[in-house]
Amino acid sequence: MAFRAGEWKTVAGAGFGAALLGLLAGSASADDALKLTELSPNGADACFGRVYDAGHLKAHPKQKVTRIFFYYGHDPVSRPNEEPTVNSDTSYNAFIATTVRGAKSPEWAGGWCNHASEDGKTGPVHCGMECDRTLASLKVDDKGRLFLSDLQPDIYLDAGSEEELGAAEYSRQALGKDDDNFRLDPIPAATCKAEFARIDPVDPALGPPLRERLKPDQAFCYGRDYDAAHLASHPDQLTQSIRVFRGKVELASFASGGDAANWPD
Repeated sequence: MAFRAGEWKTVAGAGFGAALLGLLAGSASADDALKLTELSPNGADACFGRVYDAGHLKAHPKQKVTRIFFYYGHDPVSRPNEEPTVNSDTSYNAFIATTVRGAKSPEWAGGWCNHASEDGKTGPVHCGMECDRTLASLKVDDKGRLFLSDLQPDIYLDAGSEEELGAAEYSRQALGKDDDNFRLDPIPAATCKAEFARIDPVDPALGPPLRERLKPDQAFCYGRDYDAAHLASHPDQLTQSIRVFRGKVELASFASGGDAANWPD
């Protein structure tokens, strides 16, 4: 089940997410995952990060980033109970999270990192994103520190956003002129996971996810009917009624050959 009690995601958004994962999987396969030994000598998930103090930020007024973390490994963002699990380990192998001045939580982007050479084993490490965009370039020194360069100011924006937003708004939303050439220290993978968990923290008041509370043979129905006042205040919403349910037909189909351990999928 893709929903938590009290939390709704649009069916269209869920479908798009699943389709996107399938498309992105074509850019990375299981054989490509975690092969950069300079980032992960033993094949384990690797984490690098840095938190800037007030003195550094005062000396670099054009740097917006106050916290930056780079994670090379398995997806630290998606929650198994809320996101499609198909291709989740091969859609990305690199993740970056940054917090800018005044922000309460980080933003993140994901991509794929490989050696920029014909043999794929030597040369500079380049990280790309969907739509043939650049995420960053990487280099590790003899002390294990990660040097991150070519970080694009629009990594959290849509392609072509500068033209769509206009110069002033683009400058406000994009990273700063000094948000590049970061030197990050190696730190425990758990630290990166904790940082990414700040992006969309789970509300403990919601309780366990529905996929844990509902049983494989249990029928259910959740829904909402929108009144005229709501629709008037949301003119771009076409949906008047929505249901997410599991009834006799679905239960019978599942009983004929379903996998109880993975029934929400």
